[in-house]
Amino acid sequence: MGEIIEFVTKSELERLRLIREARAIYDSIFPPTEAVGERPHDRAGEGDATGQKEPAPSKGNVRMTGRP
Repeated sequence: MGEIIEFVTKSELERLRLIREARAIYDSIFPPTEAVGERPHDRAGEGDATGQKEPAPSKGNVRMTGRP
């Protein structure tokens, strides 16, 4: 019986919806700091942006192909 009911106007609901939508767009362009540096999981059978399926060799390492 002692419940308090709060009425929210349509304009306030629309304002909150637009803020959530804008924040989602912003986060998709500028990821939060804890997500920076993390690589998204590669999909099966696909390499990274360079097209390689394994990491590139670091300085000093040479990838050998052909006869040993």
